[in-house]
Parts: sequence; C-alpha cells; structure tokens
Amino acid sequence: MTRTGTRTGPRVGNVLYVAEDVDEAVRFYRDALGLAVKFTDGGRFAAFDGGGTTFAVAGPDEDVTGGVPAASFKVDDVAAAVERLTAAGAQIVRGPEEGPHETRAVLRDPAGNAFVLYAPRT
Repeated sequence: MTRTGTRTGPRVGNVLYVAEDVDEAVRFYRDALGLAVKFTDGGRFAAFDGGGTTFAVAGPDEDVTGGVPAASFKVDDVAAAVERLTAAGAQIVRGPEEGPHETRAVLRDPAGNAFVLYAPRT
C-alpha cells in the first residue's frame, strides 16, 4: 500500500439518507443511536457527527437523490467537477443548481450509483 501524504481535492462531505420526517430521524439517530447533532435546518436537513464522516438526513424538500442513499463529495467547483466526471462516464441526474446552503449536483457513476457533488456558495 502506498500513502501519498497530504490529501488534496474532493473529500467525502457526508453520507446522505432521506427521511419523510427529519425530526423523527433526529430523535432516532440522536437518542437511540447516540450520534451528536451538528446542524439542523428545520424539517429540511440534519447533520450528525459520524466520527470522522458526517451522516446527514434530508427531508422531502431536500431529497435531491430521489430517496436513494448517497455519498456527498465536497469539491471546489461543482460545474468543473460535473464536466470532468461526465467526460469520464458519469450521468447527470440533477443540476448543477443552487441549494439553500450550497451549489450541488447529483450524478450516477458508470455503475449506476448516485452521488452528490457540492460546494459552499461564494
């Protein structure tokens, strides 16, 4: 195994699940599983400390993947990343578009797995 040292480029920002009721999901993952809540946006979205990776729950208004669990990757430039990935065989599902807190896009990799790209709004 080779290690390259300092990591640059995209990183896993979160693992995203969808729930009809975000408040119920917060109670379950916080109270039953014991995850610490990092951030909530009403019934739209919640983020939990997953011990190195954020675990996130999106409500119906923020369901960008059509109910499919997905890894979300934080990138510097969503449009450039979408262009690079589609040239490599990814398919665009949604976006790029402006979300309430970020620019985001949903793609499928060549095997059909959904993933999200996002960058903070500038």
